[in-house]
Amino acid sequence: MSTSQSEAPRAVIVVSSHVARGSVGNRAAVFALETLGFPVWAVPTVILPWHPGHGRATRIVPPAEQFAALMADLARAPWLGEVGAVLSGYLGEASQADAIADLVGAVKARNPGALYVCDPVMGDSGGLYVPEATAKALRDRLMPLADIATPNRYELAWMAGADLPDLKSTTAAALDAGPATMLVTSAPAMMSGSTGNLLLDSSQVLLAEHRLIDRPPNGLGDLTGAVFLARTLSGQPPAKALQSTTAAVYEILARTAKRGGDELQLETDAQSLSQPMAMVQMRHLTHPSRGRTA
Repeated sequence: MSTSQSEAPRAVIVVSSHVARGSVGNRAAVFALETLGFPVWAVPTVILPWHPGHGRATRIVPPAEQFAALMADLARAPWLGEVGAVLSGYLGEASQADAIADLVGAVKARNPGALYVCDPVMGDSGGLYVPEATAKALRDRLMPLADIATPNRYELAWMAGADLPDLKSTTAAALDAGPATMLVTSAPAMMSGSTGNLLLDSSQVLLAEHRLIDRPPNGLGDLTGAVFLARTLSGQPPAKALQSTTAAVYEILARTAKRGGDELQLETDAQSLSQPMAMVQMRHLTHPSRGRTA
């Protein structure tokens, strides 16, 4: 019996930015998924020498027709049955959303159990850092297709068209956003000096908190989405997946910060992806649709 017949599909198609130096976008997601045992098909939406936060530099975006043609090739690839999930992140331009949506449709047609994780990378506390057309494409074209979405609080606020100053408003916006499972990073925390990852689905609201670290390197959202997907594909229940994902990312962040690194040092801290030791405060919160503690 072939592998595709005897085992669940394990490959993940990751569609995001590629940097030559650093651990953001595809560099973070591909490393994490492969370290955790998942083959990856990696598609760059833009090629950069480094994260734009380090300074302006050359930006290479594939021509729209060529990007769409490449995605169409993947959609009809003879190995599509290997694919158990698609993860999309930063878009180089708005038109890429349609090509990604078509690929997600092809993957799900071939494997109805496949997951689509949308990380709507568009901004942070400083506002949007992509053109508004790209942000709208993420919100209107890709978010409705997602089984899991992993916005940060500021991205969720932009999509909701409202400020999200507290857990109550953040929870309500996440439930209204559409995807069945929402993992909101940079969520309000209940402990002073902390930040949270808020996980919501139809039956529960979970909050994982850890200590804030000043001036964190980029790539935490990319890493969180990839690790949470890996945990989910491995069969971890939501609470365990949230706890172990948050612990892994926080541990890598803390170790990088202690060394003074300006990029996540995934190659040094790969063990933290598999067996994190960091302590994370877990809370089960009241689910608004049920009026009780989930």
